[in-house]
Amino acid sequence: MDDDDRPARRGDAASLLSKELLDSYSREELDARVEQLEAEIERVRAHKAKADAHRLAAEAFFKPKS
Repeated sequence: MDDDDRPARRGDAASLLSKELLDSYSREELDARVEQLEAEIERVRAHKAKADAHRLAAEAFFKPKS
């Protein structure tokens, strides 16, 4: 398979953020960034909980009957 035929690889945004220099940010900008990151953490946790519930429902549905 040619490289051009493969799907584009998603970048790891968290890794990119962790490498960013924060020296140029003001205290207010850093506070805003913390708020945004906390909101993103909550969004990811909610999505994970939904995925966990979906997996448990599927396992229960396909579980062999004894």
